Amino acid sequence: MLSMQASLVDMRTDEQIHKTRRIQDQYCRAVPRVAPVVHLTFELPDTGAPLRQRLAEAVVDRIRCGHIRVGDLLPSTRTLAAELGVSRGCVVEAYDELCASGFAVARAGSGTRIAAGADVAARAHAASHPVVAAAPPSEPDRARRAPVLDLRPGIPDPALVSDAEWRRAWRAAAAAPRTLGVADPDAHPELRRALADHLRRTRGLACGPDEIVVLPGVAAAIRVLAIAATLRDRDVAFEDPGYGRARRALVGEGARPRPIPVGEDGLDPDLVRETDAAVYCTPAHQYPMGARMPVSRRARLVARAAETGTVVVEDDYDGEFRYDVSALPALRSIDGGRECVAYVGTASKILSPDLRLAWLIPPVPLRSRIAAAVTESGEVACSVTASALARLIESGALSRHLARASRTYRARRSAFVGALRDLERFGVSVTGIEAGLHVVLRFPEDVDDVAVAAAARRLGVESAPLSTYSAAPGGPRGLVCGYARLPESRAVDAADAIGAALRGVSFGLS
Repeated sequence: MLSMQASLVDMRTDEQIHKTRRIQDQYCRAVPRVAPVVHLTFELPDTGAPLRQRLAEAVVDRIRCGHIRVGDLLPSTRTLAAELGVSRGCVVEAYDELCASGFAVARAGSGTRIAAGADVAARAHAASHPVVAAAPPSEPDRARRAPVLDLRPGIPDPALVSDAEWRRAWRAAAAAPRTLGVADPDAHPELRRALADHLRRTRGLACGPDEIVVLPGVAAAIRVLAIAATLRDRDVAFEDPGYGRARRALVGEGARPRPIPVGEDGLDPDLVRETDAAVYCTPAHQYPMGARMPVSRRARLVARAAETGTVVVEDDYDGEFRYDVSALPALRSIDGGRECVAYVGTASKILSPDLRLAWLIPPVPLRSRIAAAVTESGEVACSVTASALARLIESGALSRHLARASRTYRARRSAFVGALRDLERFGVSVTGIEAGLHVVLRFPEDVDDVAVAAAARRLGVESAPLSTYSAAPGGPRGLVCGYARLPESRAVDAADAIGAALRGVSFGLS
């Protein structure tokens, strides 16, 4: 009997032992073992990077070297901050960076451990934060180590625009109702009304808002005209040297630009053939040579075009700026101009090329075709930009800007032209100074203007070689220099750099 009782006690004891062990096993599986806290000792060199990044990089480096392994528990942020003598917030940010990049994992109540795979990533030299590699210095970068004077033509000085009036116009435009944003010749009624008044006051053009079409740039206006006037596979008399972007727009629509050399009075109407379907010209300030077409030539060009049915494209890209000379009538305003002249204007030279706005007043016979061409081409101007420009015009801000800019540009032009007189001994002449935003430095024909422009760039002056504006090799040589953003105090520096570049190329020293 006693032996039986002893056996029952032993059985109960074994069951209790097994039950206790099961409970312990379950508990151990539910609660992970506490890994030993690693001891971090390192220095944080001053590399210029933020302290949190340097701390995170030091931890990754210890993982890479095997001093810290997967599963190791990092010290508490308070402890590590005290050991390193840094703020706890910095250590918190470093741990957050390690966790975000996958090197560590943090669990509430369990601390921050090194994550699985951290050793592989560290040995692959992965970083705990994005690393921006420095680009190798290129030739233009090396040239720009010196202060750059940007004399590229066709770019006005946006700093002359009143900040207060600019912001006011854009705030009002942003608050205006949204439009559909489709290609429609009747779009942007506010801007068309404002432009009709602006062109009447500044360019003597009598036109109604319904005659104006707003487009995203001069090239878009040329493309629409080419479609409406069916210029594909037809000759277009084109100034040479001339505006390359307009030439490319015509070629893109299948037209054949036929170069006509320009002289001191611009394009010669007598060189236009009856077989030319259109004529492209810049009579206010020939681009790039700078000539102003006299009234007699203007009248003769319009008369011949009206007689032969030729479309005259008048690109009035910077007609608002004139110095010491009277305004000449736009071709569109001459008798017969309404029937054959397509007037193109732009905000690029008035305010900024970023606006991407141009306006087109087509000849009366082409109005219906222009409407269809706009729809076909899909050319759409930004409604917010158009609204902002309309408000600048209506408020008088644009008129005030033009007056202020004209005074500034006149002073900068005078300073630059005066500084260029020292180059006359190299056979350099300066033309195109009566209007616009650029002048032309004419070189002797044996001078490589592309090489001179490159040498000037290395000396910190950007300009454009004149020969690149010609349709074929053999065009005039020189530099096209915009002065709109050239401070008067730097005019001599710019002229000296150009002179040094010219001397270096002429004598083989560049």
